[in-house]
Amino acid sequence: MSGYDQSQSPTPAADLQALGERLLGTWRHQGGVEGTVRFEWLEGGFFLVQHVDLEQFGQRIKGFEVIGHLRPFGEPPDEAIRSRFYDNTGNTLDYVYELDGDELTIWGGEKGSPAFFKGTLSADGTELSGAWTYPGGGGYEVSSVRER
Repeated sequence: MSGYDQSQSPTPAADLQALGERLLGTWRHQGGVEGTVRFEWLEGGFFLVQHVDLEQFGQRIKGFEVIGHLRPFGEPPDEAIRSRFYDNTGNTLDYVYELDGDELTIWGGEKGSPAFFKGTLSADGTELSGAWTYPGGGGYEVSSVRER
């Protein structure tokens, strides 16, 4: 064990709370992917859960993603906001989330990966526009509107 003090009551991380406040709710996607995603807090505020119902490249994708800081047993929380996505085709995909002001980056796998999303959230929090970039020059643009 690393000496992490387990007697302290953990509190949700401020960076995850900020990300959650920007993403909570249902978003309708248009562009290279169509459909909806819904973000909600898992009780306690340590993890966001994303529910996915999308169509991409003619394939229906339904799944969920758990987003938060990894905290292995007896260790302090990891610095990065990480996630794992599970879908109806058997995929398990890992991501790293970064929010800097209104700029959202989602790295496929690890930070610095050649697969990533870069987008901008509107100041009022109702729109997100950006693009996924894949290795070899592929990818797609997407715009999202938060449903009220």
